[in-house]
Amino acid sequence: MKVVAVRAVRALLVMLALAFCAYSVASQWDATVEAFRQMSWATLAGALAVGLAGLFAWMLGWREFLGGLGSPLPVRAIFRISGISQLGKYVPGKVWALVTQIEMTREHKVPPERSFGSTLLAVATSVACGLAVAAVTLPLTSTTARDAYWPLFLLAPALLALLHPRVVTWCLSLMLKIIRRPALEHPVSLGVTLKAIGWTVLGWALFGVHTWLLCLAVGGDGKGLPFVATGAYALAFVAGFLVFIAPGGIGAREAALTVVLTPVLPAGAPVVVAIASRVLLTAADLINAGVAFLLGRTRPDGGPDAGNEPPSKELVRGTQPTKEGP
Repeated sequence: MKVVAVRAVRALLVMLALAFCAYSVASQWDATVEAFRQMSWATLAGALAVGLAGLFAWMLGWREFLGGLGSPLPVRAIFRISGISQLGKYVPGKVWALVTQIEMTREHKVPPERSFGSTLLAVATSVACGLAVAAVTLPLTSTTARDAYWPLFLLAPALLALLHPRVVTWCLSLMLKIIRRPALEHPVSLGVTLKAIGWTVLGWALFGVHTWLLCLAVGGDGKGLPFVATGAYALAFVAGFLVFIAPGGIGAREAALTVVLTPVLPAGAPVVVAIASRVLLTAADLINAGVAFLLGRTRPDGGPDAGNEPPSKELVRGTQPTKEGP
């Protein structure tokens, strides 16, 4: 009965997320059509493909954290969990993606505290790396962004320092203690953290290419445009994330992206880029969710959680008393 109830709630959440996705696109349908008219299908397809690759890179970063905490999962299982649960970010509140992710990882015998911890680490890493990317790319190319968002740039070094395994382990242990959950058995190592940061930065670079392609399509040029596009999207994403009640950061992300791109694009073009990017990345999330549903439920292979596995015969044999003396 509990399993049926969980699946019913999950289905309801997915339907609600799809409704919000449809509303976000329909509410600016005319502007979207006008934006797409200014771009070739090749550009739109390329920007969509790069956006999908960026989401996949971020997914692999989360997989590194989950494995580092003691629950490695195959890519197929991770893709299905991430593809479906990420629809929850379109529902106001930003907690529904986390709730869905925790419930779906239970199917693979992943303890909730590991799923919770890995997701928090992935989110913190994406925000810290996003601010770091913006701090590196924008001050040298966009005086507007430097003047408007300089306080955020100062946060980047501090947030990156907080990703050190010792700090992360202490923070997660404290949070789990507060909510009365078991402590983590496998603290995240430095190697795992660096791999996850690598996947996350790769994701930011791919989203930068996504934005750059759209900027080129509306008349943008110049050697510094790739850096401005990358930093603009990173800063806009973080700004959208910080607006807690906005589903998917809608509104805040577009506003920040427009502000940063205005000095380097023709009049009216930044709004076109912001709208096109929103619609394409929403489509990317829907594509991932559709593929995840088509994959179907994957059965645990017994490897994700070594802590839940029965002891091996060799281990049992080794702990039994032998007939030989010392």
